[in-house]
Amino acid sequence: MVEECVVPRPRGSAPAVCAVVLSSLALVVGWLLDSRLMRETTGLVVVALSLGVTVHSLCLLTEEWLFHSQQRYGGSIHRMLWACFNSATLGGVCVVILLLLVGGFQWTHDQCVLCVITSAVFLLLKNLRVLGPAPVEISEVCESRQLNVAHGLAWSFYLGYLKLVIPELEQQIKKHYNQTGEIPHSSRLHILLPLSAKAPAKIEEEDHNVLFHQNLPEMQLNRAGVRKRVYKHSIYKITDHEQEYYCVVEYATPLLTLYQMSQDSTAGFSEHDRRQQVLLFHRTLSHILECSLECRNRYRLILIDDHQAAEEPHYLSKEIIRHLLQQEHEIPMDLLEELPQPVPEQGVNMAPLNFHHQENDPLSSLPSLMISAPQSLRSEPVENTDYTQNHYNHNRYR
Repeated sequence: MVEECVVPRPRGSAPAVCAVVLSSLALVVGWLLDSRLMRETTGLVVVALSLGVTVHSLCLLTEEWLFHSQQRYGGSIHRMLWACFNSATLGGVCVVILLLLVGGFQWTHDQCVLCVITSAVFLLLKNLRVLGPAPVEISEVCESRQLNVAHGLAWSFYLGYLKLVIPELEQQIKKHYNQTGEIPHSSRLHILLPLSAKAPAKIEEEDHNVLFHQNLPEMQLNRAGVRKRVYKHSIYKITDHEQEYYCVVEYATPLLTLYQMSQDSTAGFSEHDRRQQVLLFHRTLSHILECSLECRNRYRLILIDDHQAAEEPHYLSKEIIRHLLQQEHEIPMDLLEELPQPVPEQGVNMAPLNFHHQENDPLSSLPSLMISAPQSLRSEPVENTDYTQNHYNHNRYR
C-alpha cells in the first residue's frame, strides 16, 4: 500500500533511550578512571546546570510579567509561574537546594567560580538558541500535542463534514436506488488525498477515465444558524478498458487550504512543509475515522502520488479501481437492510452479498453469508466491536 510506504509513523522514545545508555556508559568510564574526581565534580555540574535553567526560567518570567501578564494570563501569577517553570525545572531547583544543604557550602573558591561560569555560559547559549530545540524536536512536540495545521484541518473536516454525511450516505444511496434503480459498486465515501494538495474542481481534469455521472439526493441539515444547509455527493464512472465502476468520490477540501498557504508568501509555508502536513493530515484523519463508531468502515482514504500521476495519465482511475477491488474481497460483518427486491418463498436460502455474478453465471467460489429470510440484520454500532460496513457490489448499472 502507498500509505504504508509514505505516511510517517509517530516518533518514539529512541533518542531518550540512546541518551540514557550513552550517559550511563560515560559515567561508568569516568568512575573507573577517577572515582574521587567524579564524586567532587558531579554535584558541581548538577548545581551549575540546574542554576542555569532556573535563571533562564526567571528571564522568561520577566518577559511574561512585564508585557503579557494581563493579555495572556489575566494577571494570574500562578499561571505565569507554571508557564515559565515546568516540573523538570522545579525538580532541578530542589536538587540544587538539597545539594547545597548536604554539602554545607564547603566548596572551594575555584569550584564556586566554575559553577558561576558554567551557569552563565549555559544561560548565554540557551538564549542565543545554540542549545535550542532542533527542528525534529519542535516537530515532535507539535505532533504529540496536535499543534500542527494538519491536526486542526483534520478535526475540522471530521466534525464539520464527515461526521455529518458519512453515517447518512447509505440512506442517500438507497434513495438514489429507489429513484433510478442504480446501485454503486461501493457505498463508501472515497476521499482523495493528493500529496501536492492540488484538488481540481473537476476530477476528470486529472484523469479522463474518471467521469462525472450524477449527484446523489441532497441532504439538508440546520447547521450553525443556516437553515437547511445542503450536503450532497457525486457519483463518478471509472472506466478500465471495457469494465465500468461506479462509486462516490471527492477530494478532501481542507487540502486546498494547505495548497493556498504554500502559494502565499506571508504564510511562510514551503512545498516541503505542505507535503509533510498532507501526510500528517492523512494519518490524523485516518486515526479519527477509525475511532469513530459512526464512520468506521464507511470511508476509504486514497493517497495520490502526484509524481506517478504525472507519468501515468490514468493513475488516478487505477488507484480508485484498486481500492474498489480490495473491498470486493472483504467479508461484511454488519449487514444493511436489503434493497427492494422480490420476496423469496418461505424457507428458500439466498446469498445477498454476492452481486458480481450474472444471472446465468455459476455461483462465485468466494464465501458468502447465507440467510433464510429477507429480514434486516442491521444493528447499531457497539463499543469494542470491530465491525465492517456492508457494501453494495454490482457489475454494472441496471
